[in-house]
Amino acid sequence: MPQAQLFIGIMSGTSLDGIDVALTELNDSSCKVLATQFLPYSAEVKAELLALHFPSENELERTAIIANKLARLYAEATHVLLAKNKLKPNQIKAIGSHGQTIRHRPELEFTIQIGNSALLAELTNISVVSDFRSRDIAACGQGAPLVPAFHKAVFGSTQTNRAIVNIGGIANITYLASSQLSKSDEVLGFDSGPGNMLLDSWTKLHLGKDYDENGAWAATGEAHEGSLIHMLSEPYFAMPPPKSTGRDLFNDAWLKQHLLQPHCHPQDIARTLVELTAHSIHQAITAYCPAVDEIYLCGGGAHNMLLVNTLKQLLPNIPIANTDKLGVGVDWVEAAAFAWLAKQTLESKPNNLPEATGAKGLRVLGSIYPA
Repeated sequence: MPQAQLFIGIMSGTSLDGIDVALTELNDSSCKVLATQFLPYSAEVKAELLALHFPSENELERTAIIANKLARLYAEATHVLLAKNKLKPNQIKAIGSHGQTIRHRPELEFTIQIGNSALLAELTNISVVSDFRSRDIAACGQGAPLVPAFHKAVFGSTQTNRAIVNIGGIANITYLASSQLSKSDEVLGFDSGPGNMLLDSWTKLHLGKDYDENGAWAATGEAHEGSLIHMLSEPYFAMPPPKSTGRDLFNDAWLKQHLLQPHCHPQDIARTLVELTAHSIHQAITAYCPAVDEIYLCGGGAHNMLLVNTLKQLLPNIPIANTDKLGVGVDWVEAAAFAWLAKQTLESKPNNLPEATGAKGLRVLGSIYPA
């Protein structure tokens, strides 16, 4: 077996909470997360990133300035991680950096993730691999989700059909068929819809908090069935995979349009948004992953017990656990995935899954910025 190498994965997702950094030990079929670091975004950085999701004045210059700021924050978190683990930059093969998504419009053949990888390589003296999505979109794919390729390599089983459900700002599902049971290597991956994004925004508006811890506030409300049905009538939910989405569709304006009783108690809307996430995941699994034996959760939504318990009620016959049981903690799966994607890029190995993104075929994704 080839000798394992050290890679760092950096992920900052649609939830805009901050930067996840994972130090990983990788070989071809295993991933061990050795250490982690989280750097929260300041309110100012979060506000600027959120504003750049939509057209605004002087956005090109503002994008370039915040991209440099992100590179410095990524570098800061990386240096802290290295210092804590008494490692030098030359001991790290590469950094895989997802960058911060500010636009995702695959229907218009573009996606934008920012983070100035050239500056990150300069500041860390470590090679950086980034811009993973563009090559897949060039091959007529969605450019997302990309983590199913990692899920397949690390979480696949010969004994059971598994679904990995990542609940970040957006929720996405990876279906991993057991090759022994299905006599195939079937993998399916797609975004099911909003994860924490709408609930976080609603919580910020009404409580001034970044998120509803454990779903405690939403648990005090009652879901508004009419609004939930109206939300679930969104055409995106009925689209077959492959598909991906983001804040370009599911945003505050979308929520306002789908509230049939906008003046009811705020906690009722919060509860309705928890139900929206759970029901859209349930519907997607029922429609496209009917043979699932086990479900493993990851992402920030795995900490929301109200959401997790709602999912368990909707899927009572399928065991639901966290990816911790598969060896990667729920908060670090995506960061670890981009470390793995970087390794694939450096080895000129395909790191997309056409079944998940809709690309015309396997492609080597990512741009390399040598140290």
